[in-house]
Amino acid sequence: MRSESSKQKLRLIWLQGVTCNGNTHSFLNLSYLPQLLSRYEIVYHPSLPSSSTQDKIYTLKEACDVFVFEGAYDPLMRRCDVLLSDLLEHYGTQADFIISAGSCASFGGMFKASAPERNSGLIFDGTEQIGPLRPIYEKVINLSGCPIHPEWLGYTLSMIADGHKIQTDELHRPLELYSDLAHHGCTRNEYFEWKVDSKQFGVKEGCLYYAQGCRGPMTHASCNHILWNEVSSKTRSGSPCFGCTEPDFPRRDLFVTKTNMSIPADVPLGISKRAYLTMAGVAKTFKIKRLEGRLIDD
Repeated sequence: MRSESSKQKLRLIWLQGVTCNGNTHSFLNLSYLPQLLSRYEIVYHPSLPSSSTQDKIYTLKEACDVFVFEGAYDPLMRRCDVLLSDLLEHYGTQADFIISAGSCASFGGMFKASAPERNSGLIFDGTEQIGPLRPIYEKVINLSGCPIHPEWLGYTLSMIADGHKIQTDELHRPLELYSDLAHHGCTRNEYFEWKVDSKQFGVKEGCLYYAQGCRGPMTHASCNHILWNEVSSKTRSGSPCFGCTEPDFPRRDLFVTKTNMSIPADVPLGISKRAYLTMAGVAKTFKIKRLEGRLIDD
């Protein structure tokens, strides 16, 4: 029974499947975490003070309004001798909102890559819908990312606490967070436009798309608008985007742009390959000394 002080708070339960705990650790870096948590009754979280115990959670004797799931879904996995599928059915069915925290919970992620016959996301196996979980399908909000961006989870939980509706795309990701590409807001965009490439990591100059395998132009994410720890992002720190919010993550050869006869196999979203190659060809005929002069020689 809830105390008087928590009567109006939404009850939140956070459970884990096959996980590295990376999403929990990321969430703990949220700058306004204490204020956010004060708006919820944390019935159970594996790393935060909770009003209930693990034993009670696993005996299916609690209830929640918001159910957060971290890690890949393996229906045969057990927690304290309780099938993960039974836990999901109990808490997922009664919850008003289900949040898949991270790429593993959203699409299978790293663990699907290692054991595709067992691991998947809660409702998607890549981009394919999982049939047995149909009863919870409409409730799920996928917050993909490896790990999850703490601000994205903070935004989603705040919207739920405020009673606002969250609009999602076809993969159940919030449009407010995933309608842009990681390429948008990238500080290297001028280099991308003029095809001035960086040949090494860790520098601020040059585009990382051709030489370093950057997936920013093909990845739905707002991490160059909503910075990590309000400071930086992968591309700002000199590392290519790995496309960790997309269903095909992780891809092989993360630091390589796959090409066919020097032509990129994948081109930026929203433009045909023919049009992109025409534009790229024109851009490469120009020599922008102002940009090329900033690059550090190998």
